[in-house]
Amino acid sequence: MDLNRVQIFAQVVEQGSFTGAAKALGLTKATVSRKIAELEADTGTQLLFRTTRALKLTEAGSGYYNRINKILSDLQSAENQLSAHQQLIKGNLKIVCPIELGQLFLGPIFAQFLALYPEITIEAELTNRKVDVIEEGIDLLFQITDATDHRLQTYSMVNAYKSLMASPDYLAKHGTPKVPQDLAQHKAIRLQSAHIEGAWKLFDGKSWVEIEPVAQLTVNNVTIAREAAIAGLGITAVPSIIAQEAIENGYLVPLLDDYPMVQTKVVLSYPKRAYLPRKYRVFIEFIYAALFKRWGAQVLEVPDFVTGLPQIQPAR
Repeated sequence: MDLNRVQIFAQVVEQGSFTGAAKALGLTKATVSRKIAELEADTGTQLLFRTTRALKLTEAGSGYYNRINKILSDLQSAENQLSAHQQLIKGNLKIVCPIELGQLFLGPIFAQFLALYPEITIEAELTNRKVDVIEEGIDLLFQITDATDHRLQTYSMVNAYKSLMASPDYLAKHGTPKVPQDLAQHKAIRLQSAHIEGAWKLFDGKSWVEIEPVAQLTVNNVTIAREAAIAGLGITAVPSIIAQEAIENGYLVPLLDDYPMVQTKVVLSYPKRAYLPRKYRVFIEFIYAALFKRWGAQVLEVPDFVTGLPQIQPAR
């Protein structure tokens, strides 16, 4: 098979004319016409109807194009992958992540990763604002969310179980709520931002109960809410991965365990593309190694190209 003729045929179909294909390929119109004639002669099949106004695929030509289009795409992808593997691991990564996740988890990882790959630079923005990855040219986005964007390749990393909690001192002074309705009698530290609703939603086994907390302090930062709760200001609702150490050390006590809250996940997203540059791959592999080291079996999804990690069950 003459691959050159196959590629010319595909360009004729996609451009809609010999002239357009010749321009796209940097060839003469006569060369394109001759190559198509040779292809039809070799296959013994008419692939195109030629008229003075337009070109149309024959039935055989349409079936042939559909088959070769996938083959050509696979060849291009293989060529791109091979090229990527020959490149040095270098370049800039523009990363956006929630403030709290960056402070508690990603900061040390950035330092360790850059020590291993001195030719890579990272431009990290820690923010809780809404981000448009495509419009802003973001390489990698970490979020605590349950939202989806069809333009992005997204992996759920770990659950961010959110629950109500307060300090032992606060509960000793004000009592422990037994049902969601008891929360109306308590002080609250309210979290509210572009990603976080101020109201608390709890499931009572039949329906969702929405509680508007009476807040003396409203913040858009999970770390501040956690620290204010540890100091005894009131009840707050934060993801367990943010409060895990405080709970283990007895600084905070989870509340209303029988009434789960709306749950979200820590997700990693990047723009969909035919292949990933090596700088993406090595960074994501590094992140997942750190993720397994810290959360192990709690990891939900792993990209296919990430290898050497424990096997997990697919996320449901």
